[in-house]
Amino acid sequence: MNASELEVWFLREVLPLEAALMRYLQHNWRNQSDIKDLLQDVYVRVCESARKEKPRATRPFVFTTARNLLINRVRDSQVIPIEAVADLEALSAAADEPGPDRGAIARDELRRLQAAIDRLPPRAREAVTLRQIEGLSRREIAQRMNISEETVKEYLASGLRALSDMFFHGEGRLA
Repeated sequence: MNASELEVWFLREVLPLEAALMRYLQHNWRNQSDIKDLLQDVYVRVCESARKEKPRATRPFVFTTARNLLINRVRDSQVIPIEAVADLEALSAAADEPGPDRGAIARDELRRLQAAIDRLPPRAREAVTLRQIEGLSRREIAQRMNISEETVKEYLASGLRALSDMFFHGEGRLA
């Protein structure tokens, strides 16, 4: 795609997504002062990729690019450069694994969560699993389950409400 085609495509298909993209970034990134930089980084990546080959579906491409950028930023923030630490013993704290009690508590919580998910009605369980575990959007869930997005929204709300009730008000109480 040449520069003028890229500009026309960007203005017509990408720029109208800016408000939704900003909401997505604000919802998924803690440091709000980074949002404008993240937005520009998404635009740069989208344009660089579109210069090579125009995406078939612009909206999913833009949001997937944003998601991948956020994932990369999180990964990068968790890496401690070896040059930054003069004393290698200081790194041992980062490498320490949780004690056996924390591991046992975490495994118990995961078992209780799985049991709670298993008690959900089948369609609500499927919607919650697709959203919370596989990270699919409501639109993607609707397509996969062959239902409307509004029905997905209802399944998610009822499923998450039921899980919350099971954990915080019922027998599966975590606190």
